[in-house]
Amino acid sequence: MEGTAGVSGRRHADESLLDNPDALAEHDPGGMLRFTASAGAQVRESAALAAEANLSLLADEGRPRAVVIAGIGTAGRTGDVLATVAGPRCPVPVIPHRSAGVPGWVGAADVVIAVSASGRSPEALGAAEAAHRRGARLVAVGAPDSQLQSVAERARAPFIPVPRRAPARASLWALTVPVLLAARTLGLVKVNEADLAETAARLDADADRCRPTAESFVNPAKSLALALAGSIPIVWGSSPLATVAARRFGDTLSANARYPVVTGALGEAGRGRVGLLDGVFGGLVEGERDIFADPAETDPDATRLRLVLLRDGGLNADDDSDEPLAVEERRADAVHALAERRGVRCDVITAEGGSALERLASLMAVPDFASVYLALAHGLDPMAVPAITEMKELANQ
Repeated sequence: MEGTAGVSGRRHADESLLDNPDALAEHDPGGMLRFTASAGAQVRESAALAAEANLSLLADEGRPRAVVIAGIGTAGRTGDVLATVAGPRCPVPVIPHRSAGVPGWVGAADVVIAVSASGRSPEALGAAEAAHRRGARLVAVGAPDSQLQSVAERARAPFIPVPRRAPARASLWALTVPVLLAARTLGLVKVNEADLAETAARLDADADRCRPTAESFVNPAKSLALALAGSIPIVWGSSPLATVAARRFGDTLSANARYPVVTGALGEAGRGRVGLLDGVFGGLVEGERDIFADPAETDPDATRLRLVLLRDGGLNADDDSDEPLAVEERRADAVHALAERRGVRCDVITAEGGSALERLASLMAVPDFASVYLALAHGLDPMAVPAITEMKELANQ
C-alpha cells in the first residue's frame, strides 16, 4: 500500500511473511539481512586493516591528555563503545563528540579519532581538520579514497580504510574495531586478539541463530520482532555497557523499522522514565485488557508499551568489588517485577561472554536482526529509508 511521499508498507505486521524465505528476500532487495550477518566478518577484516596501518606513530608521544572520538550516527556510537570498553578506570578521558570541529580545549596533548563510514561527513571532516590545525594527534577511520583520507594524508596521520559495502548502520563493527585498536596502541584498553576472535565467533553464531531460514519459534530475532510489533518499545540497559547496546537498538529500530523508541540507562529510568509503565500506553491500557478474551479479538489499534531489558551481569577486570553489579541486578529485577505488575510485557536479553567486547556483541546481535525483521514484517525495505535521503537533500539545499 502506497502512502505519502513515496512511503510504502503496511500498518500491521505480517507474521507469516517472516517464515517465508522467498518473501523475505523480495522485501529485502538491498540485502540488509546479509549485511547484518556480516558483523563477525567485519571484526576480522577491520582488525587486519588496522594491523596494516601505522598506528605505532600514536604511541611515540606517550599517553595523551584525552581522546576525542568524532563522528555522527553509527560513527558516533564507536565512541560510546570505546568509552564503555575502556571503563571507569581508563587513565584518560574518552569523549565521544558529535558536532563539527572539536572541543575548544583540544590541543597538542590530545588525540582525535575521526570516524565516518562515507569518509565525507561534515562532523568527522571538521574534527580532522581542526585536530590538524591544533597539532593534536589524529587517527582517521573511513571509506578509502575519500575526503577523510585526504585530510589524514595532509596531516601525515594514520588512516584505517573501511570498505563501504553497506549502510553505516550495518557497519558498526567495521568502524568500531579500528577505534578500539587505536586506543589499545595508546594503552587505554585491553583488547587482545583472543577477544576479537571470540567476539567475531559470537557474532557469527548469533547470525546463524537469526538466519532467514530459521522459523520464528526458534529464531530469537524473529520472535523479538513479533513481540515488538505494534508496540512502543522501551529499551533499557542495566549497566553502562548494556546501555550502549540499548541505544544502538534504538538507532536500528528507528532507521530500519521506523518505530519510535525510548532508550537509556536503567538507573536513570528509575528516577523518572519508569513512570511510563503507569501511563496511557502502559498500566492504564493494560488494565482495561480482558485476560480471558480471545487474542484474535483484541483491539489491533490499541498501542501498548513493550519493555526490552538488556542485562549485563559482567564485571570489568578492574572492578574492586561486586557491589556495582549487585546494585544493577537488583534494579533490573525491580523493573522487571514492576512491569509484570502493570501488565507490561517484557523481553530480557542477558549478556554472555568473557570480555566486555564479546558481552557487548551478545547484546547487540539479536536486536540488530530484530530491527530488520520488524521492518520486513511491515512490508518495509530496511535498506531504503526515504526520510533519510530527503533529509540529506533538504539539508544540503
